[in-house]
Amino acid sequence: MSRRARVLVSGRVQGVGFRFYTRDEARRHGIAGYVRNLPDGRVEAVFEGDDGSVAALVNWCRSGPPGSRVTAVEVADGTPTGEFDSFDVRR
Repeated sequence: MSRRARVLVSGRVQGVGFRFYTRDEARRHGIAGYVRNLPDGRVEAVFEGDDGSVAALVNWCRSGPPGSRVTAVEVADGTPTGEFDSFDVRR
């Protein structure tokens, strides 16, 4: 079964490589979508893929990469659109 999740990650998540680690994790799990920094200091990611892989990525975001300090993760599930061919870092 396919799933789409939009994730907003708060804390010390910019300037610590969070986007690039997220990209690597997403590609390792075969997830499509994107990750980007938001002007308010949070990181936004959209994951599309099989249920288990998306769940694994959402769970990974709760701790993040070394050097980050995640204080909150908001998850909004949606209907997969199939609009993504790969997983990209957006600026």
